[in-house]
Amino acid sequence: MINLKTSLSSLLLVCIIMLGLSLETFAQSNPQFRVLVFSRTKGFRHQSIPDGVVALKKLARDQIFDIYTTEDESYITDKNLERFDVIVMMSTTGTIFNDEQKAVIQRFVQAGKGIVGIHSATDTEYQWPWYTKLIGAQFLNHPHQQTLKLNVVDKSHPATYHLPEKWVWSDEIYAFKNFNPDVKVLITADERTYDPKDGMGEFHPMSWTNEYDGGRIFYTAMGHTDWAFMDADFLKHIYGGIWWAAKGFPID
Repeated sequence: MINLKTSLSSLLLVCIIMLGLSLETFAQSNPQFRVLVFSRTKGFRHQSIPDGVVALKKLARDQIFDIYTTEDESYITDKNLERFDVIVMMSTTGTIFNDEQKAVIQRFVQAGKGIVGIHSATDTEYQWPWYTKLIGAQFLNHPHQQTLKLNVVDKSHPATYHLPEKWVWSDEIYAFKNFNPDVKVLITADERTYDPKDGMGEFHPMSWTNEYDGGRIFYTAMGHTDWAFMDADFLKHIYGGIWWAAKGFPID
């Protein structure tokens, strides 16, 4: 006679395993490209990370690309990364990678592939100069969350095609240090429209691209809040960055 309690427990375990698998991957039959979303944190952990991961999975479904998500830094090997076109650093923080993993990421970029950084991707790997040049800056500080005016200064990129020149947005507004002057800035913050505390002055970048060491990099400082990932304009902003980082099409 089958023990009902044991059977129910086994069924629950199978359901949990299947749910876990469904949350780790989203595969298309004929994807445009393949994206790894990496969301490991060893510093502050943003509560928006799960919302961001789910939002990117929905983008993968709607925009026809494959996605795999992990927080396991041991996954960063040449063999595992060879099937991906883009790594999305989803609000990562702290010192994450060992020397071998750093070398793997450098080879990934040098092979002409893409990196997308969201929000605290600039609060990551402060002691790795290559990464700072790649991502474009290091997090310095932020005031309390506020509404501000963002200036879309370059609308020739797929991350900004759809945006107005003046974009009202609410978020945790990062200021930066060790800014790479070689990046191409897409969006700036107007510090006259909020209390910046210790801001950056007239030139306060918020989103940019960078072609560095053979690869393509897109970064946006937005994305602190859960609800940011429910905003259609913000999701188009991210997807435009992912698409460009993956495909590298010329932009007019």
